[in-house]
Order: sequence, then C-alpha cells, then structure tokens
Amino acid sequence: MNRYLQDGFAPVADELTAFDLEVTGTIPDHLDGRYLRIGPNPVDDPGDDHHWFLGEGMVHGVRLEDGAARWYRNRWVRPAEGDFAPNTHVVGHAGRTLALVEGGSPPYELGEELDTLGRACFAGDLRAGYTAHPHEDPATGELHAVSYSWTRGNRVDYSVLGTDGRLRRQVEVEVHGSPMMHDCAITEHWVVLYDLPVTFDIDMVAGRTPRPMRLPTRFALNRIVGRNPVPDRVIDAVTRGRRAPSQLPYSWDADYPARIGLLPREGAADGSDVRWFDIDPCYVFHTLNAFEVPETGEVVIDVVRHDRMFATVFTGPDEGPTSLVRFTLDLASGKAHEHRHDEHSQEFPRIDERLTGRRHRFGYAVEITDGAPGDAVLRHDTVAGTTDVRRLGAGLEVGELVFVPNGRDAAEDDGVLMGYVTDRPTGRSALRLLDAATLEDVATVHLPGRVPAGFHGSWLPDD
Repeated sequence: MNRYLQDGFAPVADELTAFDLEVTGTIPDHLDGRYLRIGPNPVDDPGDDHHWFLGEGMVHGVRLEDGAARWYRNRWVRPAEGDFAPNTHVVGHAGRTLALVEGGSPPYELGEELDTLGRACFAGDLRAGYTAHPHEDPATGELHAVSYSWTRGNRVDYSVLGTDGRLRRQVEVEVHGSPMMHDCAITEHWVVLYDLPVTFDIDMVAGRTPRPMRLPTRFALNRIVGRNPVPDRVIDAVTRGRRAPSQLPYSWDADYPARIGLLPREGAADGSDVRWFDIDPCYVFHTLNAFEVPETGEVVIDVVRHDRMFATVFTGPDEGPTSLVRFTLDLASGKAHEHRHDEHSQEFPRIDERLTGRRHRFGYAVEITDGAPGDAVLRHDTVAGTTDVRRLGAGLEVGELVFVPNGRDAAEDDGVLMGYVTDRPTGRSALRLLDAATLEDVATVHLPGRVPAGFHGSWLPDD
C-alpha cells in the first residue's frame, strides 16, 4: 500500500472545531495571531500510485491570544470546479491569507476562520499561476516569487507583488527545459533560480491521455516542451475527462545540466541578464536563506541538498539522505563552490524571516528518517559551524517549525519555534512551542485530533 496514505501521512476524514484548548507550559503573552499549516489530505482514496504532493489541501490552524489557545480548526480548501486545491503553503500578504500550490494552479484566499473565499486575484496576469514558495523582502514588504508550469515550456516567471497586493513586476526567464522549480531565494539585489534535473516527464503525461490522443500528444509535447508554451489544444487533450491526477509528471533527468541562476531584481524586462553557475547534479526543494557578501563579490545560498529526486521512487521525496549545504557563487570568476555544513538528513529549513535575503547566523530544520519526519529538531549555527539536536521523544513526528521573534527588536535567536508534533501511539497532535536558542519546551497546545504530515505554514500575527 502507498506509504503516503498510511500512518502519520494518512488523511483525516473530518473537519473539527475546538475552543479553549488545554495548554501545558506558558504561551508568551505577545503571541496574538494564528499559526496555520497546510498539507495534502485526499478526500477519496487516490490509489496506490498516488503522489503525496497531489492530495487535496487541508489547512490546520490554532489561534493564540493573551496567553491562551482560543481555537483549533481544520478545513479543506474548496476550489472552483476545474482548479486544484492548494496544499503546499499558507502565507499572509497585504492583509490576506493565501493558500498556495505550484505548477500553474491558482492560489486561493482564506477567511479568518479558514473558510475558502475564492481565487486570490493579484490584479495582473500571472502567466504560470503562482508558486508555493514566495519570499517577502523584510525591507520593502514586497513578495517575490518564481513560478513554473509544464505549460510554459522552457520559461519560468519572476514576479513581484507590492504591499497593496497588486502585481508590480513580472519577468519571463528562459531555462534549459521544463524543470520543477519548487523554491527560489532572494538577496538584496538578486533572485536565485534553481534549474535542476527534475523535469517534466512527457511519457507520464502522454500515457494518461485518452488512447487515440497518446501518440499525437507525445509528438506535440516533444516538439514544444523545452522551447515554447504548450498550446491550449494540447493541454485540453491531456486533461480532458480526467479526475485530479494521482501521479506527478516530473522525474529525474540524468542528462539535464544542473545550475543556479542569479537574476537582477530590477534588471532587464526580458530576463536576458540572468547569470548561470554550473553545479554538480542534485535537487533542491527548499532554501534556508541567501545573502550577498559585498567585500568578496560573492552570493551565498544555504539549501537542503538531495543527491537526486524522483529517479526510482515516484510517490514522494524518498531517494535517500539529504544534507545542509552552502553554495558560494563567485561573481568575478563565474564559478560555484559547494560546502557541506551538516550531515543530518533533514528538510523544511527555516530562519528568522526578518533576515530573508540578508546575512543570517541561525537556521532550523527537521530531521528526516527514511523519507519521513522523525522526532529531532536541528538548530544550525552557520557561523560556528555547529548543529544542536533536540529529540522530542520516541514515537513523535515533528513537522516544519516556524520562528517567531519575541519582539520587533529581539536578537536573531530570541524567539520561539512553533509547529505541529504528532504522537504516533495516541494518534493525537499538539502545537509545540520551543525556545529558539535552547530548543527547550515553552508550551504545548493539545489538539483534539491528528494533523497529518504536511508541508508549510506561517505565523500570522494580528498586527
């Protein structure tokens, strides 16, 4: 049976609402807002070939106020007919709560109590839908994103949303073929692009089209993908009469060059001034952070590196151990250098987002064991070159942890980490708060049910 439909990954069947939740420890008084996280939660049994990334999205939220946990809610994202329900990230921007996914599907706006309000309109044409990983510049409040879709051929789209929620800038960038560009990064002057060897798989798509259309669809995609946007007639042939897909049409391409791009944030309108740096073959889902080093003329990028992805396992990201690495791009020589910072297999890296695109010291991640979340929280000191490990206990599974500072002017590690932790033996989850400097317990909010292993989330303060 598919592992992503069992145990901690198994979907839950009910939408729950609970008030005045039990708390162990003390919730800091300044935490007034909502912690929201989203993940796949298939409504129906999608079958043994189901890919974890493709289940319908469900948001889980806890409201904190005045040292108390006021409510917990979990709600499916309910898209319009024909849209895929976002399942990958929840962010706040311009006064709105946005549920996000990638690959061409639109984002959706959620209400205060997690009801689905409808498609999020950015008052502009987003050619490739949107991404699951936008990054907010802490200096400007603008939201920067790189979006991809197999329908866009060898183009990806860099976009900037202003603080008013409107599309301010969009740049089309040419890449090698049709890569899965899950994340990006920003620095003060650059956008970081990952053009890596997980690419659109023509045979996967052509094999799912109605039989009479398979051969012409394969021919059409072979001519088009890697050069031009796919015509509507081909998209219609691929999608006509089909339920939501169960397979992700991306796989490892050993012949595809691996490289990192630097695109000027305010550069050429046609994206022609992107600079590319060759690296060894790998895949990157998530960036910890990136920043510039003016005194050396370098750009530093900290990421979780996978040696390969979707090469032998096609239901989820389970191709072996990962590591935290630092890529240093030398602007003078055009060369990239790679340094492995930490050997723990890990994912879901986060920082103090007040330092997004600026020099950081600390980062946090979750240990991954055999492709699934374990019980360990990792605290990286990238200056000292050390990693602290806190094991929460046998039988616990830790989800992504978000850093929240203890005040506007608090030091980089003066804050709490918050995220969902599931107790496998009891089948119950909790919102755990840890001290970011020591990884010791601050508070635990006990939830009425289980939060399945999921993806990303945010702390959305009331102010």
